[in-house]
Amino acid sequence: MKQQANQIRAGQVIEHDGRRWSVLKQQIITPGKGGAFIQVEMRDLKTGNKTNERWRTADTVERLLTEDKEYNYSYEDGDNLVFMDPETFEQFMLPKDILGDQVAFLQDNMKVIVNLVEGDPISVTLPPQVTLEIVEAEPVVKGQTASSSYKPAMLSNGVKTMVPPFIEAGEKIIVRTEDGSYVERAKN
Repeated sequence: MKQQANQIRAGQVIEHDGRRWSVLKQQIITPGKGGAFIQVEMRDLKTGNKTNERWRTADTVERLLTEDKEYNYSYEDGDNLVFMDPETFEQFMLPKDILGDQVAFLQDNMKVIVNLVEGDPISVTLPPQVTLEIVEAEPVVKGQTASSSYKPAMLSNGVKTMVPPFIEAGEKIIVRTEDGSYVERAKN
């Protein structure tokens, strides 16, 4: 679908020079002399390379329609992750690096949102929080105040995080998938 360049917004997917690009940032610049233009920072969906492009505000750009669909995470296959459509049971693979550091928070049968562009998967969004077990936690140091001090702990997925002193090994806690930070003790 064609749209004017000044309608480009972060998060959109556009087609430019025969390739698909995800828009990261956009800025409309009005110089003192001459017409306004739009500066767009975008990432190639296939290679991951970033680039900056400028268009006049009257130029048109091809915007691709995106769709979010729920899938279940099945298993890891080498450098790929396998996801399954819960309705049709069709499976597809995505490279692990599409998730970056969040790949450690994937759990069997976890429901994830996959962003599709014309049927091709381009990104995966995990649930905001997951429950994990503490496998290793340092003992509490006497004299530390409970309100401001946190201690390092190792989660069952191998990620290190900081937890309050009352949390011990073997307990389950809720952590943010975005950054691995402690939220609260899991309720049984």
